Amino acid sequence: MAKHLYEPGQMIETTIVAITDDTIFLDLGLKAEGILARSELADENGNISVKEGDKIKVYFLKNNFEELHFTTKLSGKDTNNDVLENAWKNGIPVEGHVTQEIKGGFEVMIGSTRAFCPYSQMGFKQRKEPAEYVGQHLTFRIQEYKNEGRNIVVSNRMILEEEAARQKEKLASELTLGSVVKGTVMSLESYGAFINVNGFQALLPISEISHVRVSKVEDVLKVGQEIEAKIIKADWARERVSLSMKELEKDPWESIAEQFPAGTKIEGKIARVAGFGVFVNIAPAVDGLVHVSKLNVERNTNLQKVFRIGDKMEVIVDDVDVEEHRISLSPIVSNEEQDNASEYLSSHKDDDDGETYNPFAALLNKKGK
Repeated sequence: MAKHLYEPGQMIETTIVAITDDTIFLDLGLKAEGILARSELADENGNISVKEGDKIKVYFLKNNFEELHFTTKLSGKDTNNDVLENAWKNGIPVEGHVTQEIKGGFEVMIGSTRAFCPYSQMGFKQRKEPAEYVGQHLTFRIQEYKNEGRNIVVSNRMILEEEAARQKEKLASELTLGSVVKGTVMSLESYGAFINVNGFQALLPISEISHVRVSKVEDVLKVGQEIEAKIIKADWARERVSLSMKELEKDPWESIAEQFPAGTKIEGKIARVAGFGVFVNIAPAVDGLVHVSKLNVERNTNLQKVFRIGDKMEVIVDDVDVEEHRISLSPIVSNEEQDNASEYLSSHKDDDDGETYNPFAALLNKKGK
Protein backbone atom coordinates (compact mmCIF):
# COMPACT_ATOMS: atom_id res chain seq x y z
CA MET A 1 0.00 0.00 0.00
CA ALA A 2 2.95 2.30 0.64
CA LYS A 3 3.68 2.61 -3.07
CA HIS A 4 0.41 4.50 -3.61
CA LEU A 5 1.05 7.12 -0.91
CA TYR A 6 3.13 9.47 -3.04
CA GLU A 7 3.24 10.44 -6.67
CA PRO A 8 6.66 10.78 -8.37
CA GLY A 9 7.84 14.35 -7.98
CA GLN A 10 5.50 15.09 -5.09
CA MET A 11 7.09 17.52 -2.65
CA ILE A 12 6.76 16.99 1.10
CA GLU A 13 8.20 18.71 4.15
CA THR A 14 9.39 16.24 6.74
CA THR A 15 11.79 15.80 9.66
CA ILE A 16 15.20 14.14 9.70
CA VAL A 17 15.12 11.27 12.21
CA ALA A 18 18.60 9.78 11.71
CA ILE A 19 21.80 10.30 9.74
CA THR A 20 24.30 7.55 8.87
CA ASP A 21 27.45 7.52 6.75
CA ASP A 22 25.51 7.25 3.51
CA THR A 23 21.81 7.76 4.30
CA ILE A 24 19.47 10.35 5.79
CA PHE A 25 16.26 8.85 7.21
CA LEU A 26 13.03 10.86 7.03
CA ASP A 27 9.92 10.72 9.20
CA LEU A 28 6.90 9.82 7.07
CA GLY A 29 4.56 8.89 9.89
CA LEU A 30 4.76 5.27 8.74
CA LYS A 31 6.36 2.08 10.05
CA ALA A 32 9.34 2.70 7.75
CA GLU A 33 11.22 5.93 7.21
CA GLY A 34 11.87 7.66 3.93
CA ILE A 35 15.37 7.41 2.47
CA LEU A 36 17.51 10.27 1.15
CA ALA A 37 21.09 9.83 -0.03
CA ARG A 38 23.46 11.68 2.35
CA SER A 39 25.60 12.73 -0.61
CA GLU A 40 22.82 15.05 -1.82
CA LEU A 41 23.37 17.38 1.14
CA ALA A 42 27.13 16.95 1.50
CA ASP A 43 29.67 19.54 0.40
CA GLU A 44 32.92 18.78 -1.42
CA ASN A 45 34.50 17.75 1.89
CA GLY A 46 31.66 15.39 2.79
CA ASN A 47 30.23 17.67 5.49
CA ILE A 48 26.52 18.36 5.84
CA SER A 49 24.78 21.33 7.43
CA VAL A 50 21.65 19.48 8.60
CA LYS A 51 21.14 17.47 11.77
CA GLU A 52 18.57 15.17 13.35
CA GLY A 53 15.36 17.05 14.09
CA ASP A 54 15.77 19.55 11.23
CA LYS A 55 12.89 20.16 8.83
CA ILE A 56 13.62 19.49 5.17
CA LYS A 57 11.77 19.69 1.85
CA VAL A 58 12.20 16.66 -0.43
CA TYR A 59 10.63 15.16 -3.56
CA PHE A 60 9.37 11.59 -3.87
CA LEU A 61 11.53 9.70 -6.34
CA LYS A 62 10.51 6.03 -6.36
CA ASN A 63 9.35 3.02 -4.38
CA ASN A 64 12.15 0.47 -4.44
CA PHE A 65 11.07 -2.82 -2.82
CA GLU A 66 8.87 -1.02 -0.29
CA GLU A 67 11.61 1.54 0.44
CA LEU A 68 10.40 5.06 -0.26
CA HIS A 69 13.24 7.01 -1.86
CA PHE A 70 13.31 10.80 -1.90
CA THR A 71 15.55 13.41 -3.43
CA THR A 72 16.35 17.08 -3.20
CA LYS A 73 17.29 17.09 -6.89
CA LEU A 74 17.22 14.68 -9.84
CA SER A 75 20.52 13.40 -11.20
CA GLY A 76 21.15 12.53 -14.83
CA LYS A 77 20.76 8.78 -14.30
CA ASP A 78 17.22 9.32 -12.94
CA THR A 79 16.04 11.33 -15.93
CA ASN A 80 13.97 10.53 -19.01
CA ASN A 81 11.27 12.57 -20.73
CA ASP A 82 8.56 11.55 -18.28
CA VAL A 83 10.77 12.33 -15.30
CA LEU A 84 11.83 15.69 -16.74
CA GLU A 85 8.25 16.68 -17.52
CA ASN A 86 7.31 15.74 -13.97
CA ALA A 87 10.29 17.75 -12.66
CA TRP A 88 9.08 20.76 -14.68
CA LYS A 89 5.49 20.45 -13.40
CA ASN A 90 6.54 19.96 -9.77
CA GLY A 91 9.54 22.26 -9.66
CA ILE A 92 12.04 19.50 -8.84
CA PRO A 93 15.68 20.63 -9.22
CA VAL A 94 17.74 18.65 -11.75
CA GLU A 95 21.48 18.14 -12.13
CA GLY A 96 23.04 19.05 -15.45
CA HIS A 97 26.44 19.16 -17.14
CA VAL A 98 27.35 22.40 -18.91
CA THR A 99 28.89 21.14 -22.16
CA GLN A 100 29.50 24.30 -24.18
CA GLU A 101 28.76 27.98 -24.68
CA ILE A 102 26.32 28.60 -27.54
CA LYS A 103 24.50 31.64 -28.92
CA GLY A 104 22.66 33.37 -26.08
CA GLY A 105 23.78 31.02 -23.34
CA PHE A 106 24.89 27.46 -22.65
CA GLU A 107 24.13 23.91 -23.72
CA VAL A 108 23.32 21.75 -20.70
CA MET A 109 23.01 17.97 -20.77
CA ILE A 110 20.55 16.52 -18.24
CA GLY A 111 21.32 12.85 -18.54
CA SER A 112 20.99 12.25 -22.27
CA THR A 113 18.62 15.18 -22.79
CA ARG A 114 19.84 18.51 -24.19
CA ALA A 115 18.65 21.76 -22.54
CA PHE A 116 19.40 25.46 -22.91
CA CYS A 117 20.39 27.89 -20.14
CA PRO A 118 20.37 31.62 -21.07
CA TYR A 119 23.28 33.80 -19.94
CA SER A 120 20.94 35.67 -17.59
CA GLN A 121 20.01 32.42 -15.81
CA MET A 122 23.52 31.21 -15.12
CA GLY A 123 25.00 32.24 -11.76
CA PHE A 124 23.63 34.81 -9.34
CA LYS A 125 25.41 37.57 -7.42
CA GLN A 126 28.96 36.68 -8.41
CA ARG A 127 28.93 36.21 -12.15
CA LYS A 128 31.87 34.40 -13.75
CA GLU A 129 33.20 34.55 -17.27
CA PRO A 130 31.14 32.23 -19.52
CA ALA A 131 34.09 29.92 -20.14
CA GLU A 132 34.34 29.21 -16.40
CA TYR A 133 30.91 27.54 -16.37
CA VAL A 134 31.71 25.12 -19.19
CA GLY A 135 32.50 21.64 -17.88
CA GLN A 136 30.77 22.16 -14.52
CA HIS A 137 28.05 19.97 -13.00
CA LEU A 138 25.41 22.34 -11.63
CA THR A 139 21.84 22.24 -10.35
CA PHE A 140 19.03 23.75 -12.42
CA ARG A 141 15.30 24.30 -12.34
CA ILE A 142 13.32 23.67 -15.52
CA GLN A 143 11.62 26.89 -16.68
CA GLU A 144 10.15 25.61 -19.95
CA TYR A 145 9.33 22.12 -21.22
CA LYS A 146 7.99 22.00 -24.80
CA ASN A 147 7.65 19.65 -27.74
CA GLU A 148 7.84 16.52 -25.59
CA GLY A 149 11.19 17.50 -24.19
CA ARG A 150 12.86 18.68 -27.39
CA ASN A 151 12.84 22.29 -26.17
CA ILE A 152 13.87 22.63 -22.54
CA VAL A 153 14.99 25.88 -20.90
CA VAL A 154 16.66 25.70 -17.49
CA SER A 155 17.85 28.15 -14.83
CA ASN A 156 20.76 27.84 -12.43
CA ARG A 157 20.06 31.33 -11.06
CA MET A 158 16.68 30.27 -9.63
CA ILE A 159 18.38 27.56 -7.58
CA LEU A 160 21.01 29.97 -6.25
CA GLU A 161 18.37 32.59 -5.40
CA GLU A 162 16.38 30.01 -3.45
CA GLU A 163 19.50 28.87 -1.59
CA ALA A 164 20.35 32.50 -0.78
CA ALA A 165 16.82 33.08 0.49
CA ARG A 166 17.02 30.01 2.76
CA GLN A 167 20.44 31.08 4.03
CA LYS A 168 19.14 34.60 4.66
CA GLU A 169 16.15 33.24 6.59
CA LYS A 170 18.45 31.02 8.66
CA LEU A 171 20.84 33.88 9.42
CA ALA A 172 17.97 36.20 10.30
CA SER A 173 16.84 33.70 12.93
CA GLU A 174 20.38 33.39 14.32
CA LEU A 175 21.66 36.98 14.07
CA THR A 176 18.97 38.87 15.94
CA LEU A 177 19.11 42.34 17.46
CA GLY A 178 20.88 42.23 20.82
CA SER A 179 22.53 38.85 20.25
CA VAL A 180 26.17 38.39 21.24
CA VAL A 181 28.12 36.68 18.45
CA LYS A 182 31.66 35.61 17.62
CA GLY A 183 33.27 36.45 14.30
CA THR A 184 36.51 36.85 12.38
CA VAL A 185 37.90 40.10 11.01
CA MET A 186 37.76 39.93 7.20
CA SER A 187 39.00 43.39 6.19
CA LEU A 188 39.86 46.78 7.67
CA GLU A 189 38.55 50.12 6.40
CA SER A 190 38.98 53.72 7.57
CA TYR A 191 35.39 53.67 8.88
CA GLY A 192 35.48 50.26 10.60
CA ALA A 193 35.98 46.55 9.97
CA PHE A 194 34.00 43.85 8.18
CA ILE A 195 33.43 40.76 10.31
CA ASN A 196 32.56 37.25 9.12
CA VAL A 197 29.73 35.99 11.35
CA ASN A 198 28.42 32.54 10.37
CA GLY A 199 29.28 33.25 6.74
CA PHE A 200 27.65 36.70 6.73
CA GLN A 201 29.61 39.94 6.37
CA ALA A 202 28.69 42.37 9.17
CA LEU A 203 30.07 45.86 9.81
CA LEU A 204 31.84 46.91 13.00
CA PRO A 205 31.96 50.76 12.83
CA ILE A 206 35.09 52.42 14.18
CA SER A 207 32.95 54.25 16.77
CA GLU A 208 31.74 50.89 18.14
CA ILE A 209 35.14 49.25 18.63
CA SER A 210 35.76 50.65 22.12
CA HIS A 211 34.75 53.35 24.59
CA VAL A 212 38.29 54.59 24.19
CA ARG A 213 38.58 56.79 21.11
CA VAL A 214 40.04 54.83 18.17
CA SER A 215 41.81 56.89 15.51
CA LYS A 216 42.94 54.03 13.28
CA VAL A 217 41.21 50.66 13.05
CA GLU A 218 44.51 48.88 12.37
CA ASP A 219 45.81 50.05 15.75
CA VAL A 220 43.24 47.80 17.45
CA LEU A 221 42.24 45.04 15.01
CA LYS A 222 43.96 42.85 12.45
CA VAL A 223 42.68 40.58 9.67
CA GLY A 224 42.03 37.04 10.92
CA GLN A 225 41.50 38.17 14.52
CA GLU A 226 38.55 36.58 16.33
CA ILE A 227 36.28 38.96 18.20
CA GLU A 228 33.08 38.93 20.24
CA ALA A 229 30.48 41.62 19.61
CA LYS A 230 26.83 42.54 20.08
CA ILE A 231 24.39 43.03 17.20
CA ILE A 232 23.11 46.63 17.40
CA LYS A 233 21.41 46.83 13.98
CA ALA A 234 19.86 44.07 11.83
CA ASP A 235 18.21 45.19 8.58
CA TRP A 236 17.63 41.97 6.68
CA ALA A 237 15.62 43.70 3.95
CA ARG A 238 18.88 45.38 2.89
CA GLU A 239 21.09 42.61 4.31
CA ARG A 240 22.92 44.94 6.68
CA VAL A 241 24.06 43.99 10.17
CA SER A 242 26.06 46.28 12.45
CA LEU A 243 28.09 45.12 15.44
CA SER A 244 29.50 46.69 18.59
CA MET A 245 32.42 45.56 20.74
CA LYS A 246 31.91 48.65 22.86
CA GLU A 247 28.53 47.39 24.05
CA LEU A 248 30.25 44.46 25.77
CA GLU A 249 32.65 46.70 27.67
CA LYS A 250 31.87 48.27 30.99
CA ASP A 251 30.77 51.86 30.47
CA PRO A 252 33.45 54.03 32.13
CA TRP A 253 30.81 56.68 32.84
CA GLU A 254 28.98 54.38 35.29
CA SER A 255 31.35 55.26 38.14
CA ILE A 256 32.62 58.61 36.92
CA ALA A 257 30.55 60.73 39.33
CA GLU A 258 31.97 58.84 42.32
CA GLN A 259 35.47 58.86 40.88
CA PHE A 260 35.54 62.57 40.02
CA PRO A 261 33.13 64.55 42.21
CA ALA A 262 32.95 68.33 41.82
CA GLY A 263 36.10 69.95 43.17
CA THR A 264 38.42 67.11 42.18
CA LYS A 265 41.77 68.29 40.85
CA ILE A 266 43.32 66.25 38.04
CA GLU A 267 46.19 66.43 35.61
CA GLY A 268 44.92 65.35 32.21
CA LYS A 269 46.01 65.52 28.60
CA ILE A 270 44.46 67.61 25.87
CA ALA A 271 42.50 65.24 23.63
CA ARG A 272 40.81 67.67 21.24
CA VAL A 273 40.76 71.39 20.51
CA ALA A 274 37.56 72.97 19.27
CA GLY A 275 36.52 76.55 18.63
CA PHE A 276 34.43 76.60 21.82
CA GLY A 277 36.99 75.03 24.14
CA VAL A 278 39.48 72.32 24.94
CA PHE A 279 38.66 68.67 25.69
CA VAL A 280 40.87 67.15 28.34
CA ASN A 281 41.15 63.39 28.82
CA ILE A 282 40.96 62.64 32.56
CA ALA A 283 40.37 58.84 32.42
CA PRO A 284 40.24 56.14 29.73
CA ALA A 285 37.36 57.04 27.34
CA VAL A 286 36.38 60.05 29.48
CA ASP A 287 36.97 63.62 28.26
CA GLY A 288 35.88 66.80 29.99
CA LEU A 289 35.45 70.25 28.46
CA VAL A 290 37.22 73.44 29.46
CA HIS A 291 34.99 76.06 27.88
CA VAL A 292 36.71 78.89 26.05
CA SER A 293 35.24 81.35 28.56
CA LYS A 294 37.36 79.72 31.28
CA LEU A 295 40.59 79.81 29.32
CA ASN A 296 43.21 82.48 29.85
CA VAL A 297 43.09 83.81 26.28
CA GLU A 298 42.00 86.93 24.43
CA ARG A 299 38.65 86.94 22.69
CA ASN A 300 38.68 85.45 19.15
CA THR A 301 41.93 83.61 19.85
CA ASN A 302 42.54 80.60 17.61
CA LEU A 303 42.71 77.92 20.30
CA GLN A 304 44.45 75.45 18.00
CA LYS A 305 47.45 77.80 17.89
CA VAL A 306 47.61 78.00 21.69
CA PHE A 307 46.83 74.44 22.80
CA ARG A 308 48.28 71.23 21.41
CA ILE A 309 46.86 67.73 21.55
CA GLY A 310 48.83 65.62 24.03
CA ASP A 311 49.90 68.55 26.22
CA LYS A 312 49.26 68.18 29.93
CA MET A 313 46.73 70.45 31.65
CA GLU A 314 45.78 70.69 35.31
CA VAL A 315 42.05 71.06 35.76
CA ILE A 316 39.36 71.00 38.42
CA VAL A 317 35.97 69.32 38.03
CA ASP A 318 33.09 71.80 38.08
CA ASP A 319 30.16 69.54 37.20
CA VAL A 320 29.46 65.95 36.08
CA ASP A 321 26.42 64.96 33.99
CA VAL A 322 26.58 61.18 33.79
CA GLU A 323 23.40 60.81 31.75
CA GLU A 324 24.62 63.15 29.00
CA HIS A 325 28.26 62.01 29.34
CA ARG A 326 29.47 65.55 30.00
CA ILE A 327 32.03 66.94 32.43
CA SER A 328 32.69 70.65 32.87
CA LEU A 329 36.24 71.55 33.82
CA SER A 330 38.17 74.67 34.74
CA PRO A 331 41.91 75.16 34.36
CA ILE A 332 43.94 75.35 37.56
CA VAL A 333 46.13 78.42 37.75
CA SER A 334 49.33 77.86 39.73
CA ASN A 335 50.01 79.84 42.94
CA GLU A 336 52.87 81.64 41.22
CA GLU A 337 50.58 82.76 38.40
CA GLN A 338 47.94 83.85 40.90
CA ASP A 339 50.53 85.85 42.90
CA ASN A 340 51.88 87.49 39.75
CA ALA A 341 48.38 88.34 38.63
CA SER A 342 47.50 89.81 42.01
CA GLU A 343 50.70 91.88 41.98
CA TYR A 344 49.98 93.14 38.48
CA LEU A 345 46.40 94.01 39.37
CA SER A 346 47.53 95.81 42.52
CA SER A 347 50.06 97.89 40.58
CA HIS A 348 47.24 99.14 38.35
CA LYS A 349 44.58 99.65 41.01
CA ASP A 350 44.64 103.42 40.54
CA ASP A 351 44.33 103.20 36.78
CA ASP A 352 40.94 104.23 35.48
CA ASP A 353 40.59 103.74 31.79
CA GLY A 354 36.98 102.62 31.93
CA GLU A 355 37.85 98.99 31.36
CA THR A 356 37.71 96.02 33.67
CA TYR A 357 41.03 94.21 33.96
CA ASN A 358 41.32 90.51 33.34
CA PRO A 359 44.32 89.60 35.53
CA PHE A 360 45.18 86.49 33.53
CA ALA A 361 44.94 88.24 30.17
CA ALA A 362 46.98 91.13 31.58
CA LEU A 363 49.50 88.66 32.89
CA LEU A 364 49.89 87.20 29.43
CA ASN A 365 50.36 90.69 28.01
CA LYS A 366 52.98 91.39 30.65
CA LYS A 367 54.84 88.17 29.81
CA GLY A 368 54.74 89.03 26.13
CA LYS A 369 56.49 92.37 26.65
